[in-house]
Amino acid sequence: MLKEMPTTGREWSVLKQEMIDRGNDDAKWREGKTAVYVFNAGEDVARVQKEAYTLYMSENGLGPLAFPSLKQMEEEVIGMGLHLLHGPDDSSGTITSGGTDSINMAVKAARDYARSINTVSGTPNIVMPFSAHPAFDKACIMMGLEKRRIPVGSDLLADVSAMSDACDENTIMLVGSAPSFPYGLIDPIEELGKLATDKGLWLHVDACVGGYIAPFVRMNGANIPPFDFEVEAVKSMSADLHKYGYCAKGASTVLFRSEQLKNHMIFDCDDWPGGRMVTPTLAGTRPGGAISAAWAVMNYLGIDGYKAKQKMVTDARIVIERGVESLGFRILGNPQLGIIAYSHAEVDVYAVYSQMYLRGWFTSLTTEPKALHLMLSPFHIEVTDTYLNDLKDSVEAVRSGNTDSITEARYS
Repeated sequence: MLKEMPTTGREWSVLKQEMIDRGNDDAKWREGKTAVYVFNAGEDVARVQKEAYTLYMSENGLGPLAFPSLKQMEEEVIGMGLHLLHGPDDSSGTITSGGTDSINMAVKAARDYARSINTVSGTPNIVMPFSAHPAFDKACIMMGLEKRRIPVGSDLLADVSAMSDACDENTIMLVGSAPSFPYGLIDPIEELGKLATDKGLWLHVDACVGGYIAPFVRMNGANIPPFDFEVEAVKSMSADLHKYGYCAKGASTVLFRSEQLKNHMIFDCDDWPGGRMVTPTLAGTRPGGAISAAWAVMNYLGIDGYKAKQKMVTDARIVIERGVESLGFRILGNPQLGIIAYSHAEVDVYAVYSQMYLRGWFTSLTTEPKALHLMLSPFHIEVTDTYLNDLKDSVEAVRSGNTDSITEARYS
């Protein structure tokens, strides 16, 4: 679609109001009625995000010599992430633009590592559970790799035995999730670690959702199984700062067990007239605001702040678990963090979703099995009663025959 740029500019006050008006039909996340895309940790955190971002919004993380402040902040953010996730002394990483970016760079590093030790003779492949994020598919498409998605077990966790059977001489990476996005369940990372060790494979843990919540949920007393660099076979991890780290979008971290492994990710080129160019990720320009906001939020909250925020998330999840079970829903697996999915044996959950949408809720769904899906934020502790009351009304509406569906187009 073509659109001609206006010849004469307009006043910012007019443009600002138009932008606000355009958002009137967007998901009402500030009211707590959105449980996907946005992580609402409160107005105080939002203020830190915005002010810290604007302080460095013009600076470019591509130039560490020009902006040593950003380099220092990035190193400290990575250091805090590695400390939380049991990184060894030589562990390293970098800030990326998001989870897909982190996953892509980890796959690239694993591929180049396999090439460096001459372990692959044919098309390299990645073995992952069916529940793994589509970012791995995207990485395979971009790099000419074969994806091997293996059905999960009856417990919806990675089937380690089946994944073992799928490996061959061209396998370069095993994938586990902590947790998986569809179900909010932590795969058996220790068992995958044993498999990776036995076969001499790179194990990547996708903790985009869980990396910055699971450590604090564990600190709050939950029995979270080993899922990070505590498992010695884990070579890389992806963990999103702009999810449960409550940092500004887009900021994620890709982390490596050693600097040597990280080096396989780095792009280094001097075969052009502009001199040597080195970038840690696919991006050239790297928004300074995403780095500065991440640093500010992590230091603003600290361990105690994160523990408090994450307790609000898990408390909300527990309340919702009890409420949906009272309405006849079945929780999928045993979620321990902020994601919960639940199915129903007697009513069409997609029809229930439609009824919830009509009541102002924008959440998500799973397709196998069909279930409602929530990714909770701290603010949701304030609206659990509203959610459960609307869910009860929605179930009753579906039972009575009001089954208008708005989900087919979205999930077709």
